[in-house]
Amino acid sequence: MSAPQQTRNRRTLVSLAMLATGMICLAYAAVPLYQIFCQVTGFGGASKRVEAASTTVGERIVTVRFDANTDPALPWKFEPVQRSVEAKLGENMLIFYRAKNLAAEPVTGMATFNVTPLKTGGVFAKVACFCFDQQTLAAGEEVEMPVSFYIDPAMADDKTLSDVKTITLSYTFFRAK
Repeated sequence: MSAPQQTRNRRTLVSLAMLATGMICLAYAAVPLYQIFCQVTGFGGASKRVEAASTTVGERIVTVRFDANTDPALPWKFEPVQRSVEAKLGENMLIFYRAKNLAAEPVTGMATFNVTPLKTGGVFAKVACFCFDQQTLAAGEEVEMPVSFYIDPAMADDKTLSDVKTITLSYTFFRAK
């Protein structure tokens, strides 16, 4: 094989290796990047996380329902303390979920969440939530875990959300790894 042919082969091999490495890196980065995208935009029912409570309260009222699920691998009882609330747009709300560890040893869980209808993810703003961190419960321990949220007053100006009268906030707890 001639020297120019070997150089082309090496260049092709290096290019393919770099392409494969880039694809692997993108594959590992896809999940965290997608989660960030969903939290920023509300895409897929992901609620947005905010640093401060609302300062504006509108007139429109939306019913917010609460749902709780537990993965069978997590020996917890998990439920909302109240099933629903009536909230004005922009009204700061504080609700609680109750969790009890049914195991004879400490167990750590992590909650995932979403809101439905999915199109409301961008207007459902969480100020504080137990779902931001892992939760460890001692054997038999029962706790009430807070969620502080509001529905963005901008919802009143969004024609695509004019038909929404009820939003459901749903959590599923899994055993943490």
